[in-house]
Amino acid sequence: MWFLWRISHLHKAKWAEIIFMIVMPNLQRSNMFPTDVSGKIRIWDTTQKEHLLKYEYQPFGGKIKDIAWTEDSKRIACVGEGREKFGAVFLWDTGSSVGEIPGHSKIINSVDIKQTRPYRLITGSDDNCGAFFEGPPFKFKFSSTDHSRFVNCVRFSPDGNRFCTAGADGQIFLYDGKTGEKLGALGGAKAHEGGVYAVSWSPDSSQLISASGDKTVKLWDVGTSMALTTFNMGADVMDQQLGCLWQKDHLLSISLSGYINYLDKSNPDRPLRTIKGHSKSIQSLTVHKNTGRAYIYSGSHDGHINYWDAETGENNCFSGKGHSNLVTKMVVDEADQLVTCSMDDTVRFTSVTKKEYSASNLVKMDVQPKHVSVATGGLTLAVCIGQVVLLKDQKKVFMLDSLDYEPEAGAIHPGGSTAAVGGADGKVHLYSVQGNTLKDEGKSMEAKGPVTDMAYSKDGAYLAVTDEKKVVTVFTVADDYSVKNDFYGHHAKVVTLAWSPDNEHFASGGMDMMVYVWTVNDADKRLKIPDAHRLHHVSGLAWIDEHTLVTTSHDASIKQWTLKF
Repeated sequence: MWFLWRISHLHKAKWAEIIFMIVMPNLQRSNMFPTDVSGKIRIWDTTQKEHLLKYEYQPFGGKIKDIAWTEDSKRIACVGEGREKFGAVFLWDTGSSVGEIPGHSKIINSVDIKQTRPYRLITGSDDNCGAFFEGPPFKFKFSSTDHSRFVNCVRFSPDGNRFCTAGADGQIFLYDGKTGEKLGALGGAKAHEGGVYAVSWSPDSSQLISASGDKTVKLWDVGTSMALTTFNMGADVMDQQLGCLWQKDHLLSISLSGYINYLDKSNPDRPLRTIKGHSKSIQSLTVHKNTGRAYIYSGSHDGHINYWDAETGENNCFSGKGHSNLVTKMVVDEADQLVTCSMDDTVRFTSVTKKEYSASNLVKMDVQPKHVSVATGGLTLAVCIGQVVLLKDQKKVFMLDSLDYEPEAGAIHPGGSTAAVGGADGKVHLYSVQGNTLKDEGKSMEAKGPVTDMAYSKDGAYLAVTDEKKVVTVFTVADDYSVKNDFYGHHAKVVTLAWSPDNEHFASGGMDMMVYVWTVNDADKRLKIPDAHRLHHVSGLAWIDEHTLVTTSHDASIKQWTLKF
């Protein structure tokens, strides 16, 4: 859990409600502390399966930026963007104050507590100052004004003999852990050419690593104040280093891109491993089997697309320049191309084997696309704002506009014979695919409310439609699209669905954070996954096989579920 705290804190993950999470250092006390942008600290019991919420505190009004605790797990210090005050120290089980954190005139970015007695507390702020406190109860002793710009990070060494401060001026200063007396600076006049965002000590307190906006991480010998190794992380702006962690024998850093890097002392120019994922909310999801292995594809709010090995969890992203805005929908076609639509007004066709974006496989739309589906014969149906567009072999061949309804979602029959479009008018409109055109058959079906998502079963026998009225309706294709069943259970708008490969079950996800797995022939037979994603609603669903469901959410996480019917 040290890993979760240090990495996520220094990354300052603004995409989620939770900023960072810690666990009490005293392992006999099994509680964890997530904090959020509103300034709340929640204390959860980790000994029980339900992870019950034990306490909730709001020490000050504003985002919490850092947190620390005493080694006996009794006292918590937190700092951040308060209004009347920027920090607080209190007992974890009562919330009673055990000191004050004055001495700063601006936001406090970092706090740490000496893990040996006598206790000391240090802070670093946007007012370019550090502050030193004695306690408990913690009382202000003096400020340090050595930095010329923001103080981004302060950390005591594990043995408590020293502490360091790191600033936006590229400097790292060392101080005596007990008295606060200045001992010197790492690297002389400047430790880094850019601002220093994080530091982390070695377990034996003899060395530390620092992460900087100059796209490097440095390994320092504290005794000589000299850099032993410089890890060059790249040349792109996204290679700026915002966080670092020394965990036992592992050295890690986090880039502006959100990638987590395992550093290699013997090869400082190439990490041992890089973990890539999403740093923004995930909006779309699909699964495809390639060379016998199942891969999960996910698209996020910033246009980033990642692919994951469903068995090992290893992941990567496509090379080249892809979408520049939110990826609203994705699906893989018969040519093994990932077809995606985005708020950047484009539809992309990307080979899942080459794993590389290509400008030649991009189709510019007249207006923003919302939904995309595919069928045999190279057909793609794109539902856009006020338009429905038919594409064939990556080219626009037909467009419906001047519609008397607002199209919201679409599905093209696997056989390519029919296109169904769901509208904000609560109807599903059917069009026959005739060559390169769509012909309005004058037929529509009623949903229970404005349509949010829709999909044909893999065999084309059924069409499932979700709506804002919390209902999923399944139509039987062969019976002139008569209603097979209506499925009730969600407590809020249903936003996504996905068919099982067995064509007998499908899953739906809603704003109520719940996922239901339904049986087509029996609306009362269902599996319920409550709080599938506790922070945000479910935004995407996909099946790996008949018993494995994948879900995603705006919490930027992907989960696999094993189902037993």
